[in-house]
Amino acid sequence: MIMLQDRNFFARECLQRHALDVLLVTSLPNIRYLAGFSGSDGVLLVTPRGGWFLTDSRYTTQAQSEVKGYDVVEYRNKLDCIADLVSAAGCRTVGFESTHVSVALRDELAGKMPGLELLPLKDDVDNFRTIKDAAEIALLDTCAGIASQALCDVLELVRPGAMERDLSLELEIAMKRRGADDKAFDFIVASGERGALPHGRASDRVIQAGELVTFDFGARLNGYHSDETVTVAVGEPDPRMRTIYGVVKEAQDRAIAAVKPGVALKELDTIARSFIDEQGYGSYFGHGLGHGVGLEVHEKPVVSFRSDAVAEEGMVFTIEPGIYIPGLGGVRLEDTVVVESSGCRLLTKVSKELRVL
Repeated sequence: MIMLQDRNFFARECLQRHALDVLLVTSLPNIRYLAGFSGSDGVLLVTPRGGWFLTDSRYTTQAQSEVKGYDVVEYRNKLDCIADLVSAAGCRTVGFESTHVSVALRDELAGKMPGLELLPLKDDVDNFRTIKDAAEIALLDTCAGIASQALCDVLELVRPGAMERDLSLELEIAMKRRGADDKAFDFIVASGERGALPHGRASDRVIQAGELVTFDFGARLNGYHSDETVTVAVGEPDPRMRTIYGVVKEAQDRAIAAVKPGVALKELDTIARSFIDEQGYGSYFGHGLGHGVGLEVHEKPVVSFRSDAVAEEGMVFTIEPGIYIPGLGGVRLEDTVVVESSGCRLLTKVSKELRVL
């Protein structure tokens, strides 16, 4: 059972582990996770007994209503404010998110705070968000449901003569009608030969009878995202594409069935990839099997042959094998799963059985 997490515990444990006086958080998703702020500019300074959230006059009132556990400070110059607060608190060691701070910004900070040690923390803060608590999982479930229902709303429009770009717009409108704050990303709608483009954004191409159409789509709700890919046939498809669809579906089924606490995430990738390779399509599946989903549509954990993580209860990630053959087309099927005590549960709702429209 995944309980509500004490998110500030993670930050203060990080302080202790690295012997830091203060943790400087600049990534907006991480700030939202730790402090609740949903705006587009701010800095979080975490100390062992509290800390400050810094923002400018555009967001001061918003921050005072959203931020919990930190004093809200309005700045005119961000770096000067950081330096003043850190110096006044007598801090000597400052940890920062090295994957989110440029070399130029790090050098500017060092110039503002001479004598302080700036310690780069590569993934520590991002890792706080890898395990979702019950409230996050419930929100991700709702968000995925909205997106899945929206696709079902527009499938009747998927027919010969429809334009990819028009279907993308209708899908976005359907999501917002069902309660989404926004789309999670620019949708992929790729038909016919364009299905061989893993990131084939919706174009002016007109769908023809007998083609497959791949929809990669997601909603955003209260800062959280969904991600799902469905491939459908517009009329009876080419037998080669029907075969490819069956291979991708079986690869996905095998990987999903293997998800449970303790399994290596690279093993999930191997399960799907090995089956696709055995069927003769290994060279046409180039990307990783999946990725985490949460406050970012692509976040930790990575599910690929490069991963060194294992599945843990509360992780939320995608399983999305695909086969892409230039000049012919492609198939990708993607579901988002949450790891539970004895396996996993699908958050995305659209059936991945081949649907012939």
